[in-house]
Amino acid sequence: MAARGASLRDKQILSIKKILNLNEPIETSENDEPHSGGYTSLPAPITKDGIPIWKLLVFDDFGRDVISPVLQVSDLRSMGVTMHMHINSQRAAIPDVPAIYLVEPTSANLQAITNDLQKGLYSTAHINFLSSIPRPLLEDFAAQTAAAGTSEQIAQVYDQYLNFIVTEPDLFSLGMQKEHTYWALNSAKTKDEELDHVVDRIVSGLFSVAVTSGVIPIIRCPRGAAAEMIAMKLDRKLRDHVLNSKDNLFSSQARSGTSGAANPTSRPVLIILDRNVDLIPMLSHSWTYQSLCFDVFKSELNRITIETPADPNNPSKGTTKKTYDLSTKDFFWAKNACLPFPQVAEDIDAELTKYKEEAEALTKKTGVSNFEDLQNDTSASAQHLKAAITLLPELRERKATLDMHMNILAAILQEIQNRQLDNYFQLEEDVMKQTKAQMLEHIKAADKGQPLDKLRLFVIWFLSTEQDVSRQEWAQFEEALEAAGCDKTSLAYIRQVRATTKMTQLTTINSQGSAAQQQSGSSDLFNRFSAISSRLTDRLKETGVPTNALTSNVASLLGGIKNFLPVDRDLTVTKITESIMDPSSASSSAIAKTENYLYFDPRSANARGTMPQPSALRAGAASTPGGLPGVPAPGTGATFGQRRQGFSEAIVFMVGGGSMEEYGNLQEWAARAGAGDRLKRRVVYGASELINAKQFIKDELEKLGREIS
Repeated sequence: MAARGASLRDKQILSIKKILNLNEPIETSENDEPHSGGYTSLPAPITKDGIPIWKLLVFDDFGRDVISPVLQVSDLRSMGVTMHMHINSQRAAIPDVPAIYLVEPTSANLQAITNDLQKGLYSTAHINFLSSIPRPLLEDFAAQTAAAGTSEQIAQVYDQYLNFIVTEPDLFSLGMQKEHTYWALNSAKTKDEELDHVVDRIVSGLFSVAVTSGVIPIIRCPRGAAAEMIAMKLDRKLRDHVLNSKDNLFSSQARSGTSGAANPTSRPVLIILDRNVDLIPMLSHSWTYQSLCFDVFKSELNRITIETPADPNNPSKGTTKKTYDLSTKDFFWAKNACLPFPQVAEDIDAELTKYKEEAEALTKKTGVSNFEDLQNDTSASAQHLKAAITLLPELRERKATLDMHMNILAAILQEIQNRQLDNYFQLEEDVMKQTKAQMLEHIKAADKGQPLDKLRLFVIWFLSTEQDVSRQEWAQFEEALEAAGCDKTSLAYIRQVRATTKMTQLTTINSQGSAAQQQSGSSDLFNRFSAISSRLTDRLKETGVPTNALTSNVASLLGGIKNFLPVDRDLTVTKITESIMDPSSASSSAIAKTENYLYFDPRSANARGTMPQPSALRAGAASTPGGLPGVPAPGTGATFGQRRQGFSEAIVFMVGGGSMEEYGNLQEWAARAGAGDRLKRRVVYGASELINAKQFIKDELEKLGREIS
């Protein structure tokens, strides 16, 4: 899609490695071997005397979250970091070693650093703040340092602009789960100070993304609500930085011409959207591998935790927990994360077959019966033994990766069976065709899924349907949901927000023939499933997955999903992105929705607006979330040329929570729009936080529902 090293993840890795190199520039050459997403693994930096500098890394919670998805312990070691510790942990003194601090600029962290220096724990301190430290805090830190007499131990103090978390090459979040941004931005009880904190935190994160990307974006957003406030504050922050800093963070790009200051089309567009533009992706049952992992398992950053019964026949023995890291260096995950689950099940069999064939070929050459015995066998010819030893680590690593994914797939199959996720996915694909009576029947069915799944299905139907629901019918739905064990607390808010989301949803199926094509493709895939289902059962046994009733009946489970491959569908956020990035190919309905989106160019003297008050979010002065045309709000409209200019790169940011389904859908569109000889497109998806449906309902919607009821 883009050149090597061009992703946001690669740029963040390079920034972190520069920090670990004591903020000395890192030189890379084309001959260096790629490592950790495109950049090179470097030896520990050396002094002028040729002695390596070994260092300690000290981080807080957010610093750990920033580093852990992109660098492993081996990467830290390659940069001379021998130990890494939390700032709040008990740490022994190592007075001959410099310490690198990567922390948020908070008073607690500053006090902890001062205490470390007073105790003489380390030789020098290289302090790196994840975001720009406010002036009052910097003055307090200076006063602390002067009082403690520790100024001589401070070697560096840097603002690093890295307060965002990158979990995939084109996916980031600001890690704001604790702020509950959707609730904060939509609650009538949020104070202006709290609202300002949330907005400022988002603006700070987006500013850091722009700095790390190395280019000032064009900003587009709907009128009104949080998106406009964030866009205006970000525009002002970028504008003030460029005007007031002689050697600003973007000056090197401007001098080299890479930022495209004179040509806005060569710069990316930052599209800021409110979550209310489309709530359905936050609740839907997706069918892609990545979305399923994120939905059914407990996940944190790139790590998922799977709980399985210790004894399937005796629930009283409790559960066992296994954690798995899913990184872009995992070849199977990189290839299959965004694919539908049935295709992943087919590909795991193909990969295992390929591995088995290569392992057998290797053992035949060396004359041993099992390649595991190669290290102990001395009878094989030296030439073949050398080749085998060279291939052995790679084969072992592939086997471990495939075994991990077999365990994950088995756990997903168990969840599909227990919760009937295939049925919910099928119903949601055609949810608008469901009548009120059919929906009531689905809710009342005792054998169809868990209560939360039923609630998600009903909310999706209610937000999608064109049918009016009377008070009496609403009461019937509430009664049925309550009888099914659902918590109906969130429904009061859903009923209120429906009018807003209905006016901004743009989800469409790409072509009239897609349904027929999908049916045909599903049948072909089912035929292949029939051939591999028995082999997949054997694979599960080979990898040590318990062969209970589920794994011994893979054929019937795979057969059950034969008609449930996703329809070729673009979600609302994708249609909005297409209308801004590629207006010549976008639908007229999508262009009509984005026609009145505001336009900000921080490098221009004209594209700017006034700053609304925080209370305007709830006062009704601004337009509804999603940006309805024709409603006056402070800001600057785009000219016809600006609306039709098109972009090759975009950053799509969702305020109030992001969805893995939206991320996958945007990547599919980018690949499709850049296919063949057409202009290659890159779309980076970001959100204030990435949360699954259960978290969104429990932590956001139910809190809002309680306020209304």
